[in-house]
Parts: sequence; C-alpha cells; structure tokens
Amino acid sequence: MSEAVPNLSQRAAARRQQILDAACDCVRRAGFHGASMAEIAHAAGLSVGQIYRYFENKEAIIAAIVAQDLADMRARFAELTESGDPLVDAVIDRCAEALDKNFEPDRVALILEVMAEAARNPQVAAIVQDADTVERQLVLRVLDHARSLGCGEAELAARGEVLSMIYDGMLTRAVNNPGADRTEIVRVLRAVLERILTSPPLTS
Repeated sequence: MSEAVPNLSQRAAARRQQILDAACDCVRRAGFHGASMAEIAHAAGLSVGQIYRYFENKEAIIAAIVAQDLADMRARFAELTESGDPLVDAVIDRCAEALDKNFEPDRVALILEVMAEAARNPQVAAIVQDADTVERQLVLRVLDHARSLGCGEAELAARGEVLSMIYDGMLTRAVNNPGADRTEIVRVLRAVLERILTSPPLTS
C-alpha cells in the first residue's frame, strides 16, 4: 500500500510549525528585536517571502508562540482531568513536573522574551493578556474544592493570582538560582499548594 500524501492543510500546518520552531530558536539566541524576519527565514531554510505567506509580521509569530504554549497548558490540564484522581490532588502530585518544566532553559529563555516584549509592545501585551484570561479560567477549576468550602469569588480569584505568581515566578528563579534544591522546594511547594487549594476561607 502506498504511503498517504499529506493534504494541503497538513502541509501548511507543518510549514507553520517549521517557521515557529525556527523563530523560537532565533528568539532564544537574540531576543525578539535581534531576531529579524530574514534570520528566522534563514533558520527555517525558507525565503522571507515564504515566511510572510504564513505570518503577517513578528507580532503574528509571537501570537502563535503564545497560542502554542496555551495549547500545551490545556493538554496538560486535560491529562490531569482525565487521570482519574481528583483534580486538586493531581495538581499537587505533579508539582515536581511543573517545577522541572519551568526550569527548562529553553522554555525559560523563550517565555521571558515574550514577557519582556509584552512589557513594551501593546500588541504583544494584548496577546499575552488574552491567553492569561483563559489560563485563569483553568486555574479556577482547580479551586473548585476551595469554592465548595465556602470561599467567595474574590478570594478564589486572589488565590488563583497567587498560584500564577508562584508558577510564573519559577521562570525568574530558574535564571537567578538554577542550582536551588528542587527536592526541598517541591516538599515546601506541596504544602503551599495544599493550603491554597484545599483550605477553607481565610478569616479577616
């Protein structure tokens, strides 16, 4: 039997991914301002014109990088949901995996570049903030146990923000203190997560 030939949409998706992978490599090495469309095209083995067939500008490439990261987060969240364990337990049990992921040098370099660009580029800031809105909804699902204990929406939102601060902060700690004792960090992190995710409402 002959091998199936990829259809046009499959080829287009593969070409987009080829460009994204090249862009990510360039950004890690030189930052967004240092990674020109010409350099991205060279890294992808394509012409600049071919790049523009798939991405209107560099902001469109950033949007695709952020969307790719968000899709990865959704996939991991689906894994946790389908694991058979209560969601809150699955999140706590896999905190070591999350720590390791947020200490990966390639991921750290790329995400921090995206955040740096968002701090100075309103278009990129809007892309990042839209993705964060989706992420907050996922985090609130993890906090359903705390909601069942009587936590109000304002406190749940605050707990979600603290969780995001913890996980987002791992990226800067990976740069500032890459040799930190992760075994001890995970031990403390589990206790912190249990407190945030499973405790009743805080008293004033």
